[in-house]
Amino acid sequence: MHEQFHPPRWLSGPHLQSILPSLPLRRVLVERRARPLLAASRELLLDCGDGVRLQGFFSAAPLTVNAVGRTLAVVLHGWEGSARSLYVLSLAQTLHEHGHDVVRLNLRDHGDTHHLNRELFHSCRLPEVVGAVQRLQFLFPAHRLVLAGFSLGGNFMLRVAAEAERADLRIEHAFGVSPVLDPATCLDALETGWWLYHDYFVRKWLRSLRLKQQAWPGTFDFGESLKSGDLRAMTRELVLQHSGYGTVEEYFRGYAITEDRLAGLRVPATLITALDDPIIPVKDLARLARPPTLRVIATATGGHCGFFDSFNGPGWADRFILRALGATPGSA
Repeated sequence: MHEQFHPPRWLSGPHLQSILPSLPLRRVLVERRARPLLAASRELLLDCGDGVRLQGFFSAAPLTVNAVGRTLAVVLHGWEGSARSLYVLSLAQTLHEHGHDVVRLNLRDHGDTHHLNRELFHSCRLPEVVGAVQRLQFLFPAHRLVLAGFSLGGNFMLRVAAEAERADLRIEHAFGVSPVLDPATCLDALETGWWLYHDYFVRKWLRSLRLKQQAWPGTFDFGESLKSGDLRAMTRELVLQHSGYGTVEEYFRGYAITEDRLAGLRVPATLITALDDPIIPVKDLARLARPPTLRVIATATGGHCGFFDSFNGPGWADRFILRALGATPGSA
């Protein structure tokens, strides 16, 4: 399904759309707009089961409304992002100012959470994200639950939605923006595409591994092989040593959402992606199961987690999600 997203001509192009929205120079503008969200924010340490704790930041909506029927939007960042990522802050503030309560969730070993859990993050740790959402449902039983994630976070949220019935989660809607579809072809795209993306993730991952090593002295020694600057070699090393999977291929299949992974989806979900995404190959859309509850929005342009058409206001994806959720009780 195609939606119309037409950024100004000078903001068009997959690389500009993918890079410009997250540049440090834009942080001042986004954080200024997100001041109400950040001022209302309080930390939550969520018991996710099996001794795992994940960090979230809850911001109650500024409008005085009856808690019955209110929405709790859980927003999740991408790989090596955090609850302070600009796309997270932008969407969270957009929802917050329109009457939605918001939780910005950090995955394990993201943000400043390397000390919370001994074992290393990997992308197949779905049970703890399900556990975090279950805990939020317990803490906010009167709220309607909405999930939204970007890139790897979008992949996680769509997988959580697919587990909703099994996990007794009452999810009203799940959104995945530029979600990872098949990590195997995503890695191929990073290796064959513009080197800037590959090197960006290598640099961010190495920083995270150093922080993990510092947080747990004597537990981890990631070794010289992880400093090769080769994303595939690093992935193989970490998968074989720390994921419990015997092969990289098995690990990738563990969190791909292609083939029949979403076939059992019973709750409404929307997948938003751009046909010119330089990181998520568009060919993998044809390999998605299409249950009646899943809506796929594929725009002609938008890059990776871009959909950028405003420096000061919410982007197109933020506005799309807000419209999709409709008016909430007491919202403006």
